Formats: sequence, structure tokens, C-alpha cells
Amino acid sequence: MENRAVLKYLRIAPRKVRVVADQVRGKTVAEALTILRFLEKRGAPHVAKVLSSAVANAKQGKDVDVDALVVKTIMVDEGPTMKRFMPRAMGRATKILKRTCHVTVVVSEQ
Repeated sequence: MENRAVLKYLRIAPRKVRVVADQVRGKTVAEALTILRFLEKRGAPHVAKVLSSAVANAKQGKDVDVDALVVKTIMVDEGPTMKRFMPRAMGRATKILKRTCHVTVVVSEQ
């Protein structure tokens, strides 16, 4: 049985979180959490929290072996982008795009 958890509006660019997500896709939950604990990327604690939430959702179901759970899919989708401007020389302005992302983790038994 599949269980999932979603983190929405994470204030980190999706391409930075996808690097973290690629490290744990297909691994067992214990191995994925260990990798995320020692990964020195800004998105790692957030992905670990979503993964822990998916495991907690799986524990709520009946007849689920938590030790046999595997990260089946992990998706990092683009969220809304906040648009800001920075003043530049000679009265000009430069656009700044503050990107957000949505992280979806699906765990299932082997």
C-alpha cells in the first residue's frame, strides 16, 4: 500500500531540492533518512521531514511493516514564484525571481 506526504510552498528553488531528492529515490526509508541527515544541502532537512511524515502516515494504516518501506517516488514540482525588483544604476531595475517548490514523497512496501 502506498502512503504519501506533501510539503507545499517551500521557499527554496526546485532545482536545488531536486539534487537532494535524486539522492534518496528508490532507497529504503532508513537508508534515505541517514543520507539526508549527513547531506550538506539546504533542502535536505525539509525532504527528511516530508519523508518522516510519509512514514508516519504509513504507520496509521493497518498491517504495514515500517522497516520494509521504500521511497517509491519523490517529486519536486515548481510552486508560485514571487517577483521582486532590485534598483540598479541610472534609474533601472532588475527583476529577482524568488522561486518556491512543492515536494511530494510516496512510500510503499517492497
